[in-house]
Amino acid sequence: MIPAPESCPCCGSPKLSKLGEDITETLEVIPRQWKVIQTVREKFSCRDCETITQPPAPFHVTPRGFAGPNLLAMILFEKFGQHQPLNRQSERYRREGIDLSVSTLADQVGACTMVLQPLHALIERHVLSAERLHGDDTTVPILAKGQTVKGHIWVYVRDDRPFGGRSPPAALYYASRNRRHEHPARHLQNFSGILQADAYSGYNELYEPSRAPGPITSALCWAHARRQFFELADIAANARRRKGAAAISPVALEAVKRIDALFDIERGINGLAVDERLRVRQKDSVPLVKALEVWLREERSRLSRAASVAQPIDYMLKRWDGFARFLDDGRICLTNNAAERALRGFALGRKSWLFAGSERGADRAAIMATLITTAKLNEIDPQAWLADVLARINDHAIHRLDELLPWNWAVAIERRRAAA
Repeated sequence: MIPAPESCPCCGSPKLSKLGEDITETLEVIPRQWKVIQTVREKFSCRDCETITQPPAPFHVTPRGFAGPNLLAMILFEKFGQHQPLNRQSERYRREGIDLSVSTLADQVGACTMVLQPLHALIERHVLSAERLHGDDTTVPILAKGQTVKGHIWVYVRDDRPFGGRSPPAALYYASRNRRHEHPARHLQNFSGILQADAYSGYNELYEPSRAPGPITSALCWAHARRQFFELADIAANARRRKGAAAISPVALEAVKRIDALFDIERGINGLAVDERLRVRQKDSVPLVKALEVWLREERSRLSRAASVAQPIDYMLKRWDGFARFLDDGRICLTNNAAERALRGFALGRKSWLFAGSERGADRAAIMATLITTAKLNEIDPQAWLADVLARINDHAIHRLDELLPWNWAVAIERRRAAA
């Protein structure tokens, strides 16, 4: 509060009358505080039987550890949610006067992952019980014997909101040393439903009619198909290329326009019930898809094998049943963007942390990504949720562990606030 003058700066008169006030706001930051909390546990001896009595020590995730739940949640979220390697965290803490070595932080991360693994198992069960999943993968270098191998992170996303489902969304991650077909076969061994994914051949055995517990239904991604046409029809990108760049393909441009018309319909029915989505698709999308197939086959018959636009056309026509399956099932989305969004963090983060230190480290990253991404999908602050869970999980009954899942935790927090 800036004090007002005692007299008029113009004439010197003390007869001043307040007319109002103006407020200027300045955004500032107060550096965070570090605390050492000492818990005193008195010890007593019985005068009759000489039994020594003392309250139990407070729970620490790391045996004989010292880190509190809020500190652990911050370390975990910074590493797996903000993709800040432990060495950078250690340097930042040192500048703030706290000496936490990288090895100490790594021990805390490992201990937290073990404690939180039961929640990962519950999310895994929830995701794999879905009627429809989005699946995708991306590369993650893994350190092995002084060099890196091209590991992979796999994700399976359950999100029923596009067709009005009430089940909470969740994302499930796995890590593997390579991209061989046995990995998705193992991940989805108990799943039988719809899998929205790209045309990766490693999924093919999942679609076999003889598969137990039943074949998985394939639904392909129109965004993948559109992207190939768009690259041949992108006028702005073509203008930035050198002079010898290929000319804009009119066939690719027309294909993009026809596919965009389908996307316009989908935007209008997003979030509606299954039956309503199916009704609109049968009325509006079916004629467009049939016309697109006829047009693609006619154009392909006029093209040579060397034509640049022939490849994306063949990509669609060879798998047309998978692309057209959304017309017969209102649960299917037009794209696999839900899985691609779930992998965006790894695609951006690996530029920061470069590689996973080991296969165990990649597995830990998959577990923590499952927890953090699931919290984000349910519009929950992952760091606040992790801090509360780490503080309570030791005393929480194992048969009520599902109460700590993000969507149930959010409901309990709202009830607590309402009661207060």
